[in-house]
Amino acid sequence: MNQAFDPNDRRPVKSRDTQLAHRVAQWLAEKNVSPNSISVFGMLAAIVGGIAFAMTSSTGGISQRGLWFVGGLLCQVRLLCNLFDGMVAVRQNQASRKGELYNEVPDRVSDAAILIGLGYAIGGSPLAGLLAALLAVFVAYVRAMVKSVGGPNDFCGPMAKPQRMALVTLLAVYMSLAPEEWHTGFGDPQIVLWIVVAGCVLTAMRRLMRAASFLGQETQK
Repeated sequence: MNQAFDPNDRRPVKSRDTQLAHRVAQWLAEKNVSPNSISVFGMLAAIVGGIAFAMTSSTGGISQRGLWFVGGLLCQVRLLCNLFDGMVAVRQNQASRKGELYNEVPDRVSDAAILIGLGYAIGGSPLAGLLAALLAVFVAYVRAMVKSVGGPNDFCGPMAKPQRMALVTLLAVYMSLAPEEWHTGFGDPQIVLWIVVAGCVLTAMRRLMRAASFLGQETQK
């Protein structure tokens, strides 16, 4: 089904309505910063963040803590880019289907880079990282597939992108500040990754059930 393009059909984010966000978006638009370049920059930030997480397994002390902090910071940079690329596109009247590609594809690369990197971090699990990345992409795939067949652009959780990044950022801050004796023997990153795995499974199931209900009602009309 070929739906009409709606530039306002985006993830509801409270920070998008703040005066600060509008001022930053307006400044970027006036500087002719391309919204697609913002999307790509966010992806690059996520890749570097994932590398920083992975490098924590090969160092220790203050260097390791610094890498955790940098990784967590870049997770938030990635989210800020996700926020501003759409806002700038609307202000520059550049919102388009092509822009959707620049929004969606870098997002999937970003999820994979961060979660796989976390899997190779100190205390992580490569298997959990790969599985978390796969399921994060699958959750987004379900949303995109539902939209393509006429369903709503469903961003429900409990483990959508903002929740995943919030959890990873909190872990990174904890690992950068908490005394080593507070870390669990099982591995705090591994625990977080398995939580992401479980949450993504639940999120995918929830989105599929909501979509089936919506599309079933549409068929009956």
